Amino acid sequence: MPAYNSMFNEDPNPPRLIGNVPLLPLRTKTRGPAYTLPFPNPPLAPHESPDPDAESYDILDEVLSLFRANTFFRNFEIQGPADRLLIYGILYVSECLTKIRPQHGVRDATKEVFNTALDLNFSIPGDPGFPLNQMYEAPRDRQDAEQLRQYLSQARQELATRLLARVYEEGGDGKPSKWWLSFTKRKFMGKSL
Repeated sequence: MPAYNSMFNEDPNPPRLIGNVPLLPLRTKTRGPAYTLPFPNPPLAPHESPDPDAESYDILDEVLSLFRANTFFRNFEIQGPADRLLIYGILYVSECLTKIRPQHGVRDATKEVFNTALDLNFSIPGDPGFPLNQMYEAPRDRQDAEQLRQYLSQARQELATRLLARVYEEGGDGKPSKWWLSFTKRKFMGKSL
């Protein structure tokens, strides 16, 4: 059985690519270079995602919905540029989950996860420390590299917010959900950021 690929690969309006990473629109209040999608009306609870066919559904919703299923796969066939963003998102969610301890309350987990999200010293495709350079193209120049870093930073911050809402909503008692934390030991494709 193959891993689940991104539905955004079939987008009729191809997004701008930096290297081969797409700058897909995001539903976010975080500042950055991404085109901002509208928020659902009526508003959803923080731990919920819109339906996949809604205009406010974005790649980060897809990352969170496919994370648990895709972490079981050691191989992943890239079928389009959105898959590269999906892979990056899944690896980033794995990194965030390793920061959350079972005894952490919401405040401690938020502090740990946002320290990771706000750190701008992360590797992007083309950097020597990036673990998937064989699947990603490096940005053409310094300006593209900076825009990609800003986009990924924006996506990381929004993904951290949505992940924390899910991890702490499903537990319901102020403790993190064991159904999310059980994936801290799994490594998608045997890699980590």
